[in-house]
Amino acid sequence: MASSPVKFSLDLCDIKQRSGLPEDLLESIGQILASGHDAASFRSACSPWRAAVPFATFGPLLLLPFDPDSDRVAFYCIPEKVLSKTLPDVHGKVACGSSCGWLALMDEAVSVMLLNPFAGARAPRVELPPAGEHVEAVSSSKHVSRVYGLWVLHPTNDYGDVDAVGRAIKLEDMRDVFFREIVLSTPPDAADRECVAMAMLGCSTEAVFCRVGVDSAWTLLDTKLEFSVGSIVH
Repeated sequence: MASSPVKFSLDLCDIKQRSGLPEDLLESIGQILASGHDAASFRSACSPWRAAVPFATFGPLLLLPFDPDSDRVAFYCIPEKVLSKTLPDVHGKVACGSSCGWLALMDEAVSVMLLNPFAGARAPRVELPPAGEHVEAVSSSKHVSRVYGLWVLHPTNDYGDVDAVGRAIKLEDMRDVFFREIVLSTPPDAADRECVAMAMLGCSTEAVFCRVGVDSAWTLLDTKLEFSVGSIVH
C-alpha cells in the first residue's frame, strides 16, 4: 500500500522548541515532503529547518506579478499550484530581479533591497546602493531629473525641446528607466564567497555592478555595444 503524502502545519509560536530537533530527524522529514509547497513552508520555520531541506530537489518556484499596494505575493510551483505568502517588504516596491533564490526590490526613490522570500520573518534584508546621478545619466535615453525627492521624466516634443516640468515616474514604470534586471553572482548571505550584483539598466548600452555589502555606489561597465543590453546571465 502506497504511503500518504506528509501533511503538516507550522505553529510559529513553537518554532524555538522544534528547532532543537536532531538534524538527522529534520533531514528524514525533508526527504518525504510531498511538494515544493510543503518544502517552502518547512524552510520558512527557522534556520535549522531551512538547512535540512534544499530546494534543489523540488521544481522551481516562479514569482508571479504582484500589486505594489499589497504585501501578498504568489509563487507558481511547477508542476503543482500557486503558493501565496505575506511579505510586508514588497509593499510599495516593484521586483527588478530574481537571482540565487533572492528577490531584488526597487521603490520610487530607486533604493534597492535584496530579500529572501523563504528565509522567515527575521531574515536579513540586504541593501544595495541607490541609483546615483552617474547611473541616472546612462540608464535611459530619456531626460530624467530628481525634484523634491521624486524622479521626474521630461519628454521631448517633435522639435526636440525638453518639457521643463515633466511628470513623476510611477512605480510600475521604474524598471523602464532605471534597474530593469539585477543578477547576483552568489547568494548575498554566502559566508565563503563575495557576492557581486550586476544590473541591466532601463535602456542603455552600459551596465552597472557593485560588491554587495562592500561598495557604497554602483560602478559603470562600458560594454562597447552598439545596442542596448538585453539580458545579463551569470
